[in-house]
Amino acid sequence: MVTIAWLTIGEAARRRVLWVLALLAFIAVALVTWGVSWLVTEIRGQGEVELTVKLVTSQVLIFIAFLFTFVLAMTGAFLGSPAIASDLESGVAQALLARPLRCSSYLLGRWLGLTIVVGAYAALAGLLAIGAIGFVSGYLPPNIVMPVVFLAFQAVILMTFALLLSTRLAPIAGGAIAVVAYGLAWMAGILGDIGLALNASGVAVIGDLGRVLLPTDGLWRGVVYGLEPAVLIAAAGDQRLARANPFFAADPPSPVFVAWAVAWVVIVLALAVTQLRRREL
Repeated sequence: MVTIAWLTIGEAARRRVLWVLALLAFIAVALVTWGVSWLVTEIRGQGEVELTVKLVTSQVLIFIAFLFTFVLAMTGAFLGSPAIASDLESGVAQALLARPLRCSSYLLGRWLGLTIVVGAYAALAGLLAIGAIGFVSGYLPPNIVMPVVFLAFQAVILMTFALLLSTRLAPIAGGAIAVVAYGLAWMAGILGDIGLALNASGVAVIGDLGRVLLPTDGLWRGVVYGLEPAVLIAAAGDQRLARANPFFAADPPSPVFVAWAVAWVVIVLALAVTQLRRREL
């Protein structure tokens, strides 16, 4: 399994995936840092207090993280979707599995390698963005580790789902389904929060169902909670309408939900192994 994982990482490096992602992240962070620097200078030039700078910068940082989640979602989906399907189409999988190599070791090795790639990319890009924006604005989130971890976890979940689809579908089809599922889960989470704010239990259950089927939206709340200042959470208090805002989180994901997200990954991997074993090679 470890050997397959290293081969997967080496394959990503040979295809220049890692270098392209790193370059794009550097360019994006540089542009965002310049924009935030200009914005902070304008705010301070108008004589606003530092609290205003902190609030504005935190909201910009949350919005940037929101855009970055879609980049990570597509990265995870389109790295995971060809991981098995391409090997099956090219005959590489048949050659590997003809040797004393179990399907589970092969698939888990692929998953481990891609998890390292996606997780490292999310962590480095996230920390780079937080550090650069903190340098030009003076604002650092109250919890730097939490949003980075949840960003990476989101990408790993979608990559795992794409890996499952890769055992049965062509790479393009699997990647497209994974990305669409991510968008639907995010919309279901928004509808669910609006339902809670309006005491509409029938609508609220949509969000709960979406977070059970694909836990990405629930993890997004952890990203937001880690990036926003404590003063913003205190100001919102128990206002229900504030909790319906997808860019605000009054609480981090519960330990029960995080445990479910981990269990979800295990279940999907088990399904992927089962589907690969049933596949005629």
